[in-house]
Amino acid sequence: MTTLQILGWIYLGIVVGSMGAVVGLSLFQVQNVADLKATIRDLQLQRKLLKEEIFRLTKRGKPAPRKRNWKRKPRKK
Repeated sequence: MTTLQILGWIYLGIVVGSMGAVVGLSLFQVQNVADLKATIRDLQLQRKLLKEEIFRLTKRGKPAPRKRNWKRKPRKK
C-alpha cells in the first residue's frame, strides 16, 4: 500500500468515527434534554400558580363595614 492510500484510510476512519461519536452522544443526550424540558414546564406552571396566588392575596380591598342592629331606647317624657 502506498502512503497516500494509508492516509486516505486514516482520514476516512476519522470522519466516520467522528460522525458516529456525534450520533452516539446525541442519543445519550435525548433523555437528559427531555428531563430538562419537563422540569422547565413544571417550574413555569409553578410560577404561574404562585403569581395568581400573590395577585389574589394582594387584591383584597377594605373589609366591608359591620352592620349594627340596635334599637333606639325610648325617650322618657
